[in-house]
Amino acid sequence: MRGDDVQAMQTVLAKLGFDCGRADGIFGPNTLRALTEFQQNYGITADGICGVNSIRALERTSSQSGEGPGIVTVREYETLLTSQDNAERPRIVVGCFDSNTRLTRLLVRELRNRGDDVMTIENADPHTHARMANSFDADVYIGVAGVETAAIQFAYYETDSFTSAGGRVAAELCAEFIRSTHPTSEVAVCGMQLPVLRETRMPAVMCMIGLLGGEDFALQTVPALAQAITQWNNQPL
Repeated sequence: MRGDDVQAMQTVLAKLGFDCGRADGIFGPNTLRALTEFQQNYGITADGICGVNSIRALERTSSQSGEGPGIVTVREYETLLTSQDNAERPRIVVGCFDSNTRLTRLLVRELRNRGDDVMTIENADPHTHARMANSFDADVYIGVAGVETAAIQFAYYETDSFTSAGGRVAAELCAEFIRSTHPTSEVAVCGMQLPVLRETRMPAVMCMIGLLGGEDFALQTVPALAQAITQWNNQPL
């Protein structure tokens, strides 16, 4: 089950302290568990089905829950703060969606030379990217795709009620390092709900590289991207 109504339910559950994971609009096992725990706490039938009684209960309780960020946001901050003190090198997934394999392979080599544990994915299906990144238990996901513009855009996961703090910082760092090495380039950062950003459980950035700048320009972004990822690992918030 997928949809905006599922995402709205996840958002309310998170604000009430029931951890269903990221509000991705997918009714998966974490959402089922969170809904069932809410039903048990509220004293209604704990069947994991968001029927009329559950909707009314969510509406009543959420009206008194305040405007806090919710348990999912708090937990992401805690995880990132803990990782700052972790001496281990990060587990990174670099995903390629199209023919930019040369760019992504250079980026993977650059990161591995820095001592990072890197897995690469070359596949057009974003769901495959998310599934493999989650299975790898990555600390950060970096996706790369070409677009028919001369600009570079970095996207992180954001909805009306949730922003991936780690993803946003990673995207902003990528943009910052690109601007420092290519000051004349058009670079943008934005929150989006792309499938790969929504379904990955770790902070994720989608890098959309303008193909009109030419392959040489795209390849020149590799050192800056590697530096940004290294900087993010040292200070993810």
